[in-house]
Amino acid sequence: MFKKFNFTGLLFIQWTWMELRLWVQRVVKWNLRKITGLCELQRIAYGETPGAARSSNIERSLMMSRSSEIQKLISYLDRAANEGRFSATKSSNDLIISKAVKAVMQIKLIKPSVHQQFVISLEKCIQKIWSYRQLLNDLESLRTTSYNSENSEHEEKLIKLWKSLRPNEELSDRISRQWQEIGFQGDDPKTDFRGMGILGLENLLYFAIDYPEAARHVLSRSNHPRLGYSFAIVGINLTSMAINLFRDGSAKYHIYNTCQFGSHIETFHKFYCYLFLEFDKFWLSEKPRDVMEFGKIRDRFEKKIRVELSDLKVQFKLNVAVETI
Repeated sequence: MFKKFNFTGLLFIQWTWMELRLWVQRVVKWNLRKITGLCELQRIAYGETPGAARSSNIERSLMMSRSSEIQKLISYLDRAANEGRFSATKSSNDLIISKAVKAVMQIKLIKPSVHQQFVISLEKCIQKIWSYRQLLNDLESLRTTSYNSENSEHEEKLIKLWKSLRPNEELSDRISRQWQEIGFQGDDPKTDFRGMGILGLENLLYFAIDYPEAARHVLSRSNHPRLGYSFAIVGINLTSMAINLFRDGSAKYHIYNTCQFGSHIETFHKFYCYLFLEFDKFWLSEKPRDVMEFGKIRDRFEKKIRVELSDLKVQFKLNVAVETI
């Protein structure tokens, strides 16, 4: 006879182990503070290299702090991010960041005159951490903004996309089979933007305008008679992949390593362009039998990207050199 498994006992053991780990961590932190004279934030700022190593550990330390004052500070910074008060340049955020750093210095009893380098490092980390959070809000706002054919700005962007990808071919009409030439499913592209909203269009447009030669070359490769795929539809699918990588934090290391003064919408667009160029190469290297293999190949591509993003030193760099097939 099998003995009845005691789940209550197992849960108690797990809870006890977690409590023990927390207690050990607190003891270690207390001893390190006594030995070095530095708080955990200082040890991270002085001991970790700039970029993801420093910023991600500063973020972890702040989030796990038991100090009610630190938690109030986090709420203040979260409100600033939710209200869109972080911008692309550090200079415009001086008031928010200086207030936050001053609060940390007072809470942790750190003298700014003695630890000037810590002040500089903490400023940069706060900018990176909370501009990333603001970017998530901005992306969600664009994603939930539906394409509206009665909105002149939306229509202008769509026509601009056509002109950028097909500069030598006139669009016969707003609703036309020609849209299928650049990878839309039907005669009216607006229906394809339902999942990603206006963000899907803005990603495609950024790629087409900022990297026109590369975008047109990828479009030509997507029209390959045997290895082709739907350019626009794949682009919108990659918008979905990119925003998921940002939402779940997978893209953080890359952003913290590459953005000197924090992230903004252009940061996301460039990340998207990188994904598009890499997916195009990956798709062709997989030599699919037909487009029905898209889901399987997309999943393999995403897995590859996630592995690369898990590297603390990761930095995706755009390489727009064109290739032939």
